[in-house]
Amino acid sequence: MKQYAILVAGGSGSRMGVALPKQFLSVADKPILVHTLERFLAYSADLQIILCLPADQLAYWQELKQAYPLAFTHPIIETPGGASRFQSVRNGLQCIQESEGLVAVHDGVRPFVPVEVIAESFRTAAQQGTAVVSVPAKDSIRLVHSETENQALDRSRLRLVQTPQTFQVAVLKKAFEQSESPLFTDDASVAEAAGFPIFLVEGSYENIKITTPEDLWMAEAILQRS
Repeated sequence: MKQYAILVAGGSGSRMGVALPKQFLSVADKPILVHTLERFLAYSADLQIILCLPADQLAYWQELKQAYPLAFTHPIIETPGGASRFQSVRNGLQCIQESEGLVAVHDGVRPFVPVEVIAESFRTAAQQGTAVVSVPAKDSIRLVHSETENQALDRSRLRLVQTPQTFQVAVLKKAFEQSESPLFTDDASVAEAAGFPIFLVEGSYENIKITTPEDLWMAEAILQRS
């Protein structure tokens, strides 16, 4: 089956305290988004990548491609993102004309996803229809009911969800026919609300989402160790 990857990169630099959107910040002299693209291209040279960027960042993206020509020999479909993640993914899905195939949705600022995790997500989605990457919770977790009432949860039954989240194309297109809801925090929640079971795939603690300055320090450490 044809395989696609929708990379969603709609972040700003607000939580980083910088003006440059976080997907364009450099780690080891290379923009985060370029690192992410390279991981997916290492998985398969036949993968069709669809990049969702805010419309006002597309011009900067064109400049970036000129600065890193070796990273952009692979054809990439570019489409403006929406006002939310839901809208951005839906825009990306509209670039897929076929009703069959597999599509992975991944955060553009998760640059260290292992290639074997990408591969396993596609394998599982081909068999089960859905495949969502996750890792066990490490910390103790409490559920807050109010300012004065909370309770401990059994962390052995909890998973921290990552991306990629991979689906059969027909499944994800059907799921995104729904109206947007504030409960849709990721693509798995959209598919679940449409009635599709969610199958989990083992992820990696190195598959971090770079959001704050502390994440940049961790990213540098990961690259130095690899």
